[in-house]
Amino acid sequence: MSPSPPIPVRSNFSGYLAILAAASFWATSGIFIKLIMNHSQASAIVLAFWRDLATFLVLFFLNISFCGGNPGVKRSDWPWLAALGVSLGLFHVGLNFGVFLNGAAVTTIQQAAMPAMVLVVERIIWHESLTRDKIISIILIFSGTVLMSGLTALGEANVSTGGVLAGFCIPALYGAWSLLGKKMRRNYGALPILTYAFGVAAVVLLPLQFNEVHPWPVPGNTWLWFVGLVGLSTVGGFLIYIFGLGRLSAGVVTIVAMSEIVFSAILAYIFLDEKLTFIETIGALVIVAGIL
Repeated sequence: MSPSPPIPVRSNFSGYLAILAAASFWATSGIFIKLIMNHSQASAIVLAFWRDLATFLVLFFLNISFCGGNPGVKRSDWPWLAALGVSLGLFHVGLNFGVFLNGAAVTTIQQAAMPAMVLVVERIIWHESLTRDKIISIILIFSGTVLMSGLTALGEANVSTGGVLAGFCIPALYGAWSLLGKKMRRNYGALPILTYAFGVAAVVLLPLQFNEVHPWPVPGNTWLWFVGLVGLSTVGGFLIYIFGLGRLSAGVVTIVAMSEIVFSAILAYIFLDEKLTFIETIGALVIVAGIL
C-alpha cells in the first residue's frame, strides 16, 4: 500500500452523518444477536457465518440489480479485496473469542484501541497528520470506554495469554478492514466492495462450522430478528460506513465510529431495560466529548 499517493481527504458534513448513522445501525446488532441466541441456541461462530453469508447473498443480488454484476475490478486490486474479506471474517471470529476469553467489558475496551492503531498506520502509509486534537480524542474515547464497560468487571477479569492475543487481534483486524476499505473506496463503489468482501468473509468462516451445531428448525420470530440483523445492522450499516470512508480519512472515521458504544447503551436501555450506572453515564459523555 505504501507506493500509493496520499489519499485526498474530503471531510464534509455528509461524511460525519454517514459514519454516525452506520454506528447507530451497528448498535442494533447487539439486540438482534441477543434475541437470536436466546431463542435458537446458535453459537456465536455459527451466527457470524450465517450473518456474513446472508449479507453476501443480499449484496450480490443488489450488485446485479444496480451495478450489472460487473464491478470492473482491476486484476491488481483483487488481492486487496480478498484481504478486506479475510480481515472482516477474522474480525468476527476474534470478537467472538475475545468475549469468550476475556468477557464483554474487556473486549469492548480492547476494541476501543482501534482508532489509535489506524491513526498510526495511516500516518506511516499515507502521511496523514497526527494532530493534538486526534490524540486528545483517542484518550477521551478510551477513558470513556473503560468507564462504560464497568470498573468492577475489569477488576475481576482474568485475561489469559490467548485473551491477550485476541485483544491485540480485535482492534488490529477492525482497523485493517477499515484501512483496506478506504484504499478500495478510492476507485470503486461501496456495493461491489462489500459484496466480494462478505463473500470472502463467509468462506473464511466456513471451516469453523463443521464442529458446530446448527439449530434447526428456527422459530418464526428468530427469522424476523435475523432479517433485522442482516438488513439493518449489517447491509445498511456497512454500506453507509463504506460511503463515509470516501469522504473522511480512515483515522477520523474510526474515531467517529466509536459512537457505536454510546448508541448500543441507549438502545439497550430502551429495548432491553439495561440501565446505565452514574459512572457508566459519565463514560458515555466522555466518549461523546472525544468524538466531538
